[in-house]
Order: sequence, then structure tokens, then C-alpha cells
Amino acid sequence: MKFHNSGIRSFGLVLAGAVSATVLWHVFGSAIAASNADTYKQLNLFGDVFDRVRADYVEDPDESKMIEAAINGMLTSLDPHSSYMDAKRFEDMSVQTKGEFGGLGIEVTMENGFVKVVAPIDDTPAAKAGIMANDLITKIDGVDIQGLTLNEAVDKMRGGVNTPITLTIQRKDQAAMDVKLVRDRIRVQSVKSSLEGTDEDIGYVRISSFTEQTQEGLERAFTSLKTRMGGKAKGYILDLRNNPGGLLDQAISVSDSFLDKGEVVSTRGRRAEETQRFSAQKGDISDGKSVVILINGGSASASEIVAGALQDHKRATIIGTRSFGKGSVQTIIPLGSQGALRLTTARYYTPAGRSIQAKGIDADILIEQPLPPELQGKNVSTEGEASLKGHLTNEGGGDEGGGSSAYVPEDRTKDVQLKAAVDFLHGIKVVSTVKPEEKTSDGTPETKSN
Repeated sequence: MKFHNSGIRSFGLVLAGAVSATVLWHVFGSAIAASNADTYKQLNLFGDVFDRVRADYVEDPDESKMIEAAINGMLTSLDPHSSYMDAKRFEDMSVQTKGEFGGLGIEVTMENGFVKVVAPIDDTPAAKAGIMANDLITKIDGVDIQGLTLNEAVDKMRGGVNTPITLTIQRKDQAAMDVKLVRDRIRVQSVKSSLEGTDEDIGYVRISSFTEQTQEGLERAFTSLKTRMGGKAKGYILDLRNNPGGLLDQAISVSDSFLDKGEVVSTRGRRAEETQRFSAQKGDISDGKSVVILINGGSASASEIVAGALQDHKRATIIGTRSFGKGSVQTIIPLGSQGALRLTTARYYTPAGRSIQAKGIDADILIEQPLPPELQGKNVSTEGEASLKGHLTNEGGGDEGGGSSAYVPEDRTKDVQLKAAVDFLHGIKVVSTVKPEEKTSDGTPETKSN
């Protein structure tokens, strides 16, 4: 059985238990020797090195950790999102995709030896403590984390509910600061809703991540909003800002909810026969009302699938800033009692055939969120998928990009992106806050050197 996960979450790289290197690599090597003698020789070399270390190292080595390190190196050489999970971490991931897990409430990846925050999860200790997308975690309880693998660092951040932890945060252009948190049981309510507009005639739906409960939560939210608006709805806002992704099937379901027909997304692997296309079924949860989707630099993967699908079908207007640019799909492959492999198996493409890998989704109306005084001059932008070491390139070529500001004010009255969405649905002209390119006399963009 396979589960598709299109989120950014990073999990442990551990292989539980040790196996004799000679037996392990003889069996594995024999299976491929007929077709690839060079690979067989390399595997024999690994076995020879393993046996030599085991026999002659100055201390008795931990064979399990040696194999773990080898698997770590193999998978991290592929791309930033492939990893191995032992049984415990596989169970943790399964719990997480169900929408409940223990911890601090941050989505993380690794960058230059530090843990990098992709996005805090709403209403969790991390979000309440002010941890932001793009923050680097350099120390845990005063201990440097450089040299640790991502799963080792994550393990140190986990612990019992109500236990304290101090993270040292490095935010660009600011001095390092200690943030004290208390671990909690993270129960992610991935869908929240409210009414917007002075006449409360716009339905607002915030999706913070794509878990097994997302589609069900979306349907409940729309049922409630329709009842409360009593038929006077002007339209709906789908807020996907700082949503790091999650389950592929939930992204497809959410997209389908606003479409009557047509392709939602396609996934393409290494071989043509692995291509899969997912199409919408008849039925529009919004009853044909106008839809605005909000995105920013923290919107990734499953969020980009939804935004790309509705943008290509001209079913929604995208407002905000460029998304993160993660256009790959990870397949979780259970390996019995030994855990599971999280492997990048495909790129996904929007209905128009666009790959957003390392590029992101561009907003139809670019609205940048002004920073408060304490953040003025500070960098609160994500650098996007293109900044991750070993990321997959975009098959379409062209300049890579992705990433943008990930700041969203807690005070709704200061949220200019949300205000722009409300104005747009009320028929008020919304103008980009970014100046357009200067044009030459013939109408082409003017080129300037810098």
C-alpha cells in the first residue's frame, strides 16, 4: 500500500537493526549483477569498507548507526525530500497526516547544517512564540545542532507534553535570540472559517495544511458559511498562505470542490507509463461564486497544486506573492516492520502542463504585505525550493525562482492581502502594490543594467 504526500515535512533517516554487511550486499548485489556489474562492484566496495571498519576501528562501532549514516548519505544525495523512516518515525508521520501529533508545531527542513523553519503551524507553541518562516534554529537547549542530521535535531525537539525547551533562533540581519517554548500535543485544525466584509457577505476559509481531515473540514466550513450568509454571498476567499502542503489526494479533492470538469493535476515519473492524471467531478461547493486564493512564500506543494489548478481553469484569482516552488511528489512506501521509504517519485504539473518546481506560482495580482516597524529592513522572505541544496531542476528550463515574503500579520485589520481579496470580490479595482516594468516607446520592457 502506498500513500502520496506532497508536503515539505522532513522525517528521520533511520534504518532499524543491523544486518551482516557481507550477506546484505551479496544478496542485493546479486540481484543486479547481471545488468550492472559496475554497481555490483561499488556495493562490494561498500561491504568491504563496512567489514573493515567493524573489524579494525579503534572502538567497537555501532553497526546500526553506521548503516543509518550510509542510508542518510544515499538518500540526501538525491534531493531534499527523500528520506528513510524507521518504524517509530513512520508511525509519527502517519499520526501527523491524521492531523494530530506531539511537538512544537513547526514544519522544518535542513539548510547549511541548521534546521530551517518552513512555516509554523497555526495555534501551536511555535506560532504563539513568534517563530517565523525562514528562521534558522542553531541551538536546542543551548547545545549547537551543527553536525546533527535533521532527524536527530527533530528528536531533540520532541518530548513529553508540558515539558520546556529553548530554541536559539537566527533571523536574517538580527542577533541570535533564545525562544522558550513548552511542548504540547499538536492538534491541527487544518480548516478554519469566518465571515469577511462589512456586510459579512464573503466567506473566508483558511487551510493551514492538507491532512486526512482537510476535505471534510472544507465541506463543514462551507455548510456553516452558507447558512450564516443566507444566500447573500459575494464570493469566497481560500487562504493558503504559509500552508506547507500535505497529502496529495486532499489537494486534489479541495481543487475538485471548485471545479465541474477538467484535469486537476498530473504526476509524471521517470517513465512515460507512470504518468497519472486526476480529473474533476461535477459539483462546485461554492455554487459558482467568485473565488480568490491567497498565497505567499510559505505556500508550498499541495497548496501550489490547488492554486495552480484553479488558476489554469480561471476558476480563481490568485492574490499575494510568489509561492515556494515545490513541484515534486513523495511516495511513502511501507517496508514492513522496518519502517518506510519516503521517496521522490514524480513531478506534478498543473492542468496547463506547467511545472512549478523551483519556480513557484505567480499571483495574478501581486500584493506585498507591509512589514511592521520591528521587521522593517529585515528579511522575512523564503528563498524557495530553488535555494535548497540538491533540489530537482525544472524540466521546462528557464530561470528558477520561487519564494517571497512569508509574513502575515495576526491583526486582520493590517492584512492588506486579505483586504485586497475582499475588495476584489466586492468589485473594487485592486492594483498591484509592485510597480510594473517600465516600457520603451515600442511597448517592450526596458532593459537596465545593474
